[in-house]
Amino acid sequence: MGYILIVDDDEDFALAAARVLREGGHEVQLVLDTDSAVRSMEQRRPQLAILDVMFPESSSAGFELARTMRHHKENLRGIPILFLTAVNQRFPLGFSSRDIDDTWLPADDFLEKPVSLELLRSKVEKLLGGRAAVSKEVTS
Repeated sequence: MGYILIVDDDEDFALAAARVLREGGHEVQLVLDTDSAVRSMEQRRPQLAILDVMFPESSSAGFELARTMRHHKENLRGIPILFLTAVNQRFPLGFSSRDIDDTWLPADDFLEKPVSLELLRSKVEKLLGGRAAVSKEVTS
């Protein structure tokens, strides 16, 4: 399946999400801060990054990480990004997948916490779908 990096300071939530994704056959790494996330991705490039937005160091650290990945780190540029966040609960600005934009909100999809773990699994499969289809063709 796929190698997924979850970047979220809510360790309990991240562990629950990782468990569900591992049950789906994915390899999952958890990172609790954005600085460690960049180092982790440079050591081993994930096939998908699931990013929270708000971190203790900044309420927009996840957005900044996504911009770093897409605009400042050539080797991280093509990694699909799924935002998984409660930012709208704290700042009722109504962020959603409609706001995805290469410059301001560079991501492939957006989910709000709390999220159904089944919906999370479905979004992950969709984002990794092209890779899974290619893998099946190669092994068939």
